[in-house]
Amino acid sequence: MLNVGVSAIPLLIMLLFYGLIIYLIFSLIRFMKNKTSLDRERNEKLDQLIQLLQQQEQKTAQARSETDRN
Repeated sequence: MLNVGVSAIPLLIMLLFYGLIIYLIFSLIRFMKNKTSLDRERNEKLDQLIQLLQQQEQKTAQARSETDRN
């Protein structure tokens, strides 16, 4: 009867270890999905900023060329 209890402890430890590993894998996958979507958002915002800066550069270049003509 005592032998059954002794062999159950390593089995429980092993199951807890595997459960922890599975939990960590799912947490990592969830984190990476979230990170990917946030990275996409950041890249879109950076693209918008680049476009705005290019438009401002074009406007200032046009204004300079008009003042140079006068």
